[in-house]
Amino acid sequence: MSAGRILVVEDEEPLRMALCDALRAEGFDVLEAADGVAGRDAALREDPDLVLLDLMLPKLDGFGVLSALRADRLSAPVVILSARGEEWDRIQGFEVGADDYVVKPFSMRELLLRVRALLARESGGAPGIAGERRSARFGEVVVDFAGYSLTFRGERRGLSRKELDLLRFFLEHEGEVLERDRILDGVWGRDEFPSTRTVDMHVLKLRRKLEADPERPAHLQTVHGVGYKFLQKPDLGAR
Repeated sequence: MSAGRILVVEDEEPLRMALCDALRAEGFDVLEAADGVAGRDAALREDPDLVLLDLMLPKLDGFGVLSALRADRLSAPVVILSARGEEWDRIQGFEVGADDYVVKPFSMRELLLRVRALLARESGGAPGIAGERRSARFGEVVVDFAGYSLTFRGERRGLSRKELDLLRFFLEHEGEVLERDRILDGVWGRDEFPSTRTVDMHVLKLRRKLEADPERPAHLQTVHGVGYKFLQKPDLGAR
């Protein structure tokens, strides 16, 4: 029985072959593509369980591939593989919807462990954010986690992967005062995303999509000097 189906999008043939061989040895069914357009088309056509995606690809770069997959609501985890390890590159990858970011050169064993952890999380076989809850309703908001979107007052608004994960985290800790560091650890992980400013940026984006007045939020409230508190029922007296 297959351990899952994985798409490898990598233009460097020796690395692509090594990845495919290692994954097949672990029991995975493996699809492969050597450029961004072929990778995008294969992902949308074959609906793999996970995608390993290089950034520097011919025809369409990895960011373009990932944007297309998320726009088409492909919910499979995507692991970016890149020699570009600067913070901005990682930030951009997560912003577009990546689930993990691995810098080349990497340990094949570590990559396989990350792959298995993501697949287990998605299937509900391990603790994590994704895969635990498919929908939620609060106030005038209906969240469709599977559809990467929410509906506010009848208007459907798309959400990025991290926006979804952050919103799920708030729902799981409703009413608690959450420090930025705790949010960062719970949603991104310290090792992968070291800037607490990222939390503020994503909270701002969520407010614009789910609050009637983002400047006076009813649900996603700021606790000055500490962090944030999420309330399903608006507490209009303290923002």
